[in-house]
Amino acid sequence: MIRSHRRLAAAIVIGASVAVVLAGCSGGGGSSSSSGKTLVVDNSFDLKTSDPARAFELTGSIVDKALYETVLTFKGSDVTKPVPGIMSYSESSDDKTLTLTMDGKHYFSNGDPVTVDDVVFSLKRVQAIAGNPSFLLDGVTVTKKDDKTVVLTTTTANPALPFILPNPSLGIVDSKVLKKHGGTDTKSDSAESYLNKTSAGSGPYMLKSYSVTTKVVFEPNPHYAGTKPAYSNVVLENVAGPTQKINVQAGASQVALDLNATQVQGLDSAKTNLIKGTSPYVMYLWFNQDSTIGAGVTNNQDFITAVRKSIDYSKILGLSGSGSTQPGGLVPSQFKGAIKPDSTAEFDLAAAKAALAKSGYNGQTVTFSYPNDITVDGLQFETLAQALQSQWAAAGITVKLAPGPIATVLDSFRAGNLQSGIMYWGPDYPDASDYLVFSPGQSIGLRAAWKDGADATVTDAANAAGSASSDDRVQAFATWQKAMNASGPFVPLVQPGQYVVTATSITSVPLNPVWTVDLASIK
Repeated sequence: MIRSHRRLAAAIVIGASVAVVLAGCSGGGGSSSSSGKTLVVDNSFDLKTSDPARAFELTGSIVDKALYETVLTFKGSDVTKPVPGIMSYSESSDDKTLTLTMDGKHYFSNGDPVTVDDVVFSLKRVQAIAGNPSFLLDGVTVTKKDDKTVVLTTTTANPALPFILPNPSLGIVDSKVLKKHGGTDTKSDSAESYLNKTSAGSGPYMLKSYSVTTKVVFEPNPHYAGTKPAYSNVVLENVAGPTQKINVQAGASQVALDLNATQVQGLDSAKTNLIKGTSPYVMYLWFNQDSTIGAGVTNNQDFITAVRKSIDYSKILGLSGSGSTQPGGLVPSQFKGAIKPDSTAEFDLAAAKAALAKSGYNGQTVTFSYPNDITVDGLQFETLAQALQSQWAAAGITVKLAPGPIATVLDSFRAGNLQSGIMYWGPDYPDASDYLVFSPGQSIGLRAAWKDGADATVTDAANAAGSASSDDRVQAFATWQKAMNASGPFVPLVQPGQYVVTATSITSVPLNPVWTVDLASIK
């Protein structure tokens, strides 16, 4: 994706795809049953704004999920099926029309009822501002049908749209209030500064105070139509991983979102609970297909086969921590359309050496790039790069490691100037269609110089997956990923383990790969 991608901007990322219910017992600060208590959640901030139409960072999603309702949502951690939020929905058979109908009564924090006009204004505002989240509604026409109905139309089939609408960046704002503070559904909108001080949503909480560097404080929305949150006050504070561990063990916080596999070692089980899961972030390898940059090596399919066959995936999983998994394709294991690892991703040193000999490889040094100043769920790229270098050496492949700052590596990767390397991809929305950008001629495909027309089989499979509807989508995306594995320049490597630590007073932490955690549902 050429767009600004929040999932490539964060230094430490986290997201579970399973609901977590913990055994309740005493201990830790706060109380999960008393509405007069304060909940403190530690997070390593990736935060720029609380204006939902402009926010597209990880912490921003946590904040806006608490402040704003969306037309559709997901139930807890289950992202396989959208459910009604402010509205219910129905899809046309050709996936070009999505009809949204007001679902009960919802109220903004000042008591104003949420109307269809607010929905239309909010969605059009996202499009008009053309900020980081605007791509979510690319090609979508938003129309008010009547006082209960909004119709979204596209010229081409868009079966992923119901999965996109729960994104907190598409939160519904009070149009009457916003218009009084510079809000418009045109490019001239100037309401961001207002929304960074005072929220205008119908979510479970209101904004009490806001700082992008220290903490965000929430108080209850007295007019919230949903289930009342367990905590009357919530503090989301910016804290580094090591300090998060100290805080949660000391009872200064109740939830720590950003600990890695090393930091969770030695936790006091009498004071804390450890949640282990699998990250939805896929770490993958790429090999440049440009004949000049690839030098006849990385742009040789037999060489890529040798690379795949010489990876000992079991050892990679061991380095990645408990809860990690080997993805079968680029679609994360938690999403519909994901596949199990196939024969292309099985460690076979003899087959690797045979493929290498067939490729004509003659000991040329391959430069392997990766960022050295970020981690994915605490997993360092350096750790994986060194392990891969050693495994490839056993097959006879010579690799030179080329670490660098994420900004530098990402710029060169986007320009298609790097020979090979490791990068990661996180979901913009929980649908397999978000990964079609790895196909020939698409934004990520081009970063590996995989140009349009380079592989007709993969392109045809991608087109079929993109236009498939209903249950046909699962098989279509499986076919596309298998084609990618057979002849593509990308190698899915690992989904790391991820960890959340809570005080023992916490009994439930609903985690989600779209908004990380629903603060209002923590108990």
